[in-house]
Amino acid sequence: MDEFGLINTYFARAPIGSDVLQGIGDDCAVVNPPEGRQLVMSIDTMVDGMHFPYGTAPERIGVRVMCAALSDLAAMGARPHWFTLALTLPEADPDWVAAFADGVFSIANRYECSLIGGDTTRGPLCITVQVHGSVEPGKALRRAGARPDDIVYVTGNLGDGAAALKVIEKKMTVAPGSFSYLLKRFYAPTPRIIEGEMLVGTASAAIDVSDGLYADLAKICEASGVGAMIDVARLPISEHWSSYTNEAQAQEWALTGGDDYQLCFTVPREQVGKLENWIREGRIVATAIGKITNKHELLLVKNGKPFELERKGYDHFG
Repeated sequence: MDEFGLINTYFARAPIGSDVLQGIGDDCAVVNPPEGRQLVMSIDTMVDGMHFPYGTAPERIGVRVMCAALSDLAAMGARPHWFTLALTLPEADPDWVAAFADGVFSIANRYECSLIGGDTTRGPLCITVQVHGSVEPGKALRRAGARPDDIVYVTGNLGDGAAALKVIEKKMTVAPGSFSYLLKRFYAPTPRIIEGEMLVGTASAAIDVSDGLYADLAKICEASGVGAMIDVARLPISEHWSSYTNEAQAQEWALTGGDDYQLCFTVPREQVGKLENWIREGRIVATAIGKITNKHELLLVKNGKPFELERKGYDHFG
């Protein structure tokens, strides 16, 4: 199948809504931005053998790349609208491409995000997704907003991505139910779009946890000109896998493992009551794990004593 046949067969689908004036089929897409809102954009690349194991099923790859890309919009409190896709393939295998496209659109359609363009080329398997969303003017959640005495929260559980990779690599064995849970958390991490939009006007800063909590919270601290103190004992860790390793290892994975795609965010004291009410009501799953300080350092403590890390988080070139 040639390039244009591949695009027309598997990716040229009708846009969701009426905001796309020109989608796939021209040199550029043409869209009507939502009235009275600001556009936000992010781009994410995944490489075979680096971001997912060699031989991963194509549908799982499609789901994973879309979830990870949309997670960046969630961190800004943005609502998804459109995405573009650049796909590098060793060969144009129709069965592979069909399954990959099914995975991509299963997530894109769930979040009403339309494919409006992209590119295909031949080479080692590599996928790039650029997502486009919108926020109310001046309301985007940013990294540069945390202030001393803000409370640090995370959504969901941490360390699932690292634990899942150990299971996928057959370096850890877990029960069937835990196995299913971890595979879903690795290949289909839920983009926290709903939570991100909820936090607009409540959180002072936010980031999605892709490189590990320690590394990503450090980015908030640097952008905001502050420090933080995190109580390692308060990190939310799933019972699905924590019993298969020791406490120190579980906490290290929660701090540095990456691939969790949860939100780490800070909340001013005057907004904490509202957030805690949401938690009690089940509107958001989040845990307070520490606070922002003015010491320009990221301090980890456990039982009142400093907690040292050998590795700080994932770095492509570290």
